[in-house]
Amino acid sequence: MSGATGAAGLPSVLARQASTLWPQAATPGALHVVSTPIGHLGDVTLRALAVLQQVAVICCEDTRHARPLLDRFGIATATLALHEHNEASVTPRLLGRLRAGEALALISDAGTPLVSDPGARLVAAAVAAGLRVVPVPGASATLAALVASGLAPHPFTMLGFLERKGKARENQLALATKSPHAVVLFESPNRLVQTLRDIAGLAGTRRAVAVARELTKHFEEVRRGTLEEVAAYYEGTPPRGEIVIVLAGATAAELTEDGLQATADALRAEGFRPRDIVRMLMDEHGASRNLAYRLAHDT
Repeated sequence: MSGATGAAGLPSVLARQASTLWPQAATPGALHVVSTPIGHLGDVTLRALAVLQQVAVICCEDTRHARPLLDRFGIATATLALHEHNEASVTPRLLGRLRAGEALALISDAGTPLVSDPGARLVAAAVAAGLRVVPVPGASATLAALVASGLAPHPFTMLGFLERKGKARENQLALATKSPHAVVLFESPNRLVQTLRDIAGLAGTRRAVAVARELTKHFEEVRRGTLEEVAAYYEGTPPRGEIVIVLAGATAAELTEDGLQATADALRAEGFRPRDIVRMLMDEHGASRNLAYRLAHDT
C-alpha cells in the first residue's frame, strides 16, 4: 500500500477502530442525536463514528449532504431522509423501529441536530413514548461563535434564524436588543448587512457585536467591533458562507436611551397605570426606580 493510499484510507480505519473500542456505543431501542462537523471533518468524535457505524439507520436532514461525511469515514449504514416536509409522516414508523429494539441515529446537515434544524418532532415523540434519547455531543456553530466572539459567553440566548419580515421578525429583534446578556443569531450572507443595520436601529450603533463566518473551514473569519463598524465592513466586503452573529447584551444605559421610553409609552397607550409601568420597567427591563418612575409619569 502506498503512502498516499494509506493516508486516504485512514479515516475509514479510524471509524472501524472507534467501533471496535466501543462495541456497544449504540444503545438498542434508543434514538441517538449525533453532532457532526460544521466544516472541518476532523471535529467528528470517535463516539459519533462508532454510533453511526452501529445503528440500524441514520436519519439525515439531507442524505446527499450526509454522504460525503459517511463516505469519508467508510460508514455504510443505511440512511433515511428526515426533514421538515416529511418528519410528521415518518416519525410513527421510526417510533415502531425503536420499540422493536433498533438503535437509530439522527444527524443534521452540520453541527448539533434540532438547533435551527429538523428533528424536534421525532425527539419529542420518542420522549412522549417513553423511549430513550441519547445525546452524542460534538460540534456546534453556536458555541464555536460564542467562545470566539470575545464577548461575555454566559448566560446567553440562542434565537437561531430570524424571520425574514413581519411582526415575528420585529419581536425577535426587540428581544435580541433588550436582552441583558449575549444573543446568538444565524443569518444568510445576503441579509447580514441589513440585519446589522436593523439591530443598530434598536440597540444603537455602538453596541458590540461579533460576526463569525465559515467557522472551522479554510476561510474562517470572526469580525468584531461595533454594529456600525461591522456593518460598514461587510457592506464593502460582501460576505459568503455560513454566518453566526453574537450580539453583546444591553447595558442599563442602552436600555434607558434606546428602549425604555418607547416601552413606557407603549404601556401607557395600552392603559397601564403609572405604578404598573414602574414595576414592569424595573422587573422586566432592569430600570432603576427613579428612572422608571420618571418615565412612567412622563416627566
